[in-house]
Amino acid sequence: MNWLEENNKLKKEYIFKDFVQAMAWMTECSYHIEKQNHHPEWHNVYNKVNVELCTHDAGNQVTDKDYQLAKILDECFEKFNNKK
Repeated sequence: MNWLEENNKLKKEYIFKDFVQAMAWMTECSYHIEKQNHHPEWHNVYNKVNVELCTHDAGNQVTDKDYQLAKILDECFEKFNNKK
């Protein structure tokens, strides 16, 4: 999984071939994120997407919701990389 739990957040950096692939992954993930109704803090710079997860409704702590979303993001990343 390679997520780092630090300062009450789960953190991970995803690296892509280029900006277009990074944005395509974010778009694909957005459907799953909305379905979970649990939105990450994330930002993109060229081919990198940095993600931070915590549950705001739980006092900005890491909860099972964060681990579930982390798993979904990783699964999207795997599927995305298999499409190349």
